[in-house]
Amino acid sequence: MENQPPPRPPQRLSEPLPPSPGDEAADPNFMTSLARGLVVIRAFTEQQPRLSIAEVARLSGLPRAAARRCLLTLEKLGYAGSDGRSFFLRPKILALGYAFLSSTSLPKAIQPFLERVSEQLHESCSAGVLDEDEVVYIARAATRRIMSVGLSVGSRLPAFWTSMGRVLLAQLPPAELQRRLAALEPRAFTDKSVTDKGQLLRLLEQVRQRGFCIVDQELEIGLRSVSVPVMNTGGQVVAAMNCGLQAQRVSRRELEGRVLPVLQSTAQELRVLLGH
Repeated sequence: MENQPPPRPPQRLSEPLPPSPGDEAADPNFMTSLARGLVVIRAFTEQQPRLSIAEVARLSGLPRAAARRCLLTLEKLGYAGSDGRSFFLRPKILALGYAFLSSTSLPKAIQPFLERVSEQLHESCSAGVLDEDEVVYIARAATRRIMSVGLSVGSRLPAFWTSMGRVLLAQLPPAELQRRLAALEPRAFTDKSVTDKGQLLRLLEQVRQRGFCIVDQELEIGLRSVSVPVMNTGGQVVAAMNCGLQAQRVSRRELEGRVLPVLQSTAQELRVLLGH
């Protein structure tokens, strides 16, 4: 049985906080109240589904009064609920994510290909995109549960320690990648996790050159995964596609020899379909 990666410790969110009044004056098009509301929504996680006003303020970096107004507004609009002590997100919040899925053709285009790969390999397959330092799952075809954490569309995993994440990070311009590495706080999810920033940079360069990535039990003991980039006909990487397998059943050699070619040929088919 695989070990579940340790839950994330409470911390401030990674995205920039709303600007100060001085910054806001320099950019009249920036809506501070909207930015604050989004930061408050991001404070809720699987590990912390219920939060007090003080906890939201601490996690988001917002003043307590601002966090309170955001929470009460979300509650009035039906996106959040409260039991009198703490707040929690309500199902209506899913409409925000569904707006993305329904407005883009990418998940719809990838889904049938994932299902075909999953049937062919008898393994779970996923597709994801990069959001700051996390991979967001946009499509998935699962045959069995191979991780101790459940994965579904909308799930997020740390990009630097997942095969899809490394495939996507490897495509970033060098200056942007250096910026993200400089801000990164390395974590050891397992005793196999690479935490040295210099080694991570070398691994990403190798991924860029080889055109695929294998991560061996760095996120969770017992899990190996292989990923390839999904490109459009213009050569732009628009997503990553992966297959995750149990390490005790599939060796690295089999992963590279049996699974990787299927993912690569499928990505090539998708490239023609996705156009520019």
